[in-house]
Amino acid sequence: MPIYAYRCQECSFAKDVLQKVSDAPLTDCPSCGKSSFKKQLTAAGFQLKGTGWYVTDFKGGQNNAASASNKGAGSASASGTAAGADSAANSAAPAASDAPSSAA
Repeated sequence: MPIYAYRCQECSFAKDVLQKVSDAPLTDCPSCGKSSFKKQLTAAGFQLKGTGWYVTDFKGGQNNAASASNKGAGSASASGTAAGADSAANSAAPAASDAPSSAA
């Protein structure tokens, strides 16, 4: 059952009420007794966290899932420092042991 927020327009009394969707909205204020108790529009009280949700994994395309997994990698390489640029250049160059040997 959803929780609805109500506020009285006369005395500004506010209350959250657990109601069925099919229940009629409340109209009488429990504080002042006047029929100016109105339902308020509120935001949803939950967030989808973790992986597997459209918002976290699929909304931005293929690169969004990869960037979500690299969030904890550290902020030094994301800031564009020289150390981050050097490590990127070193990873692109082949290692000395990968070069073909010129043995006679």
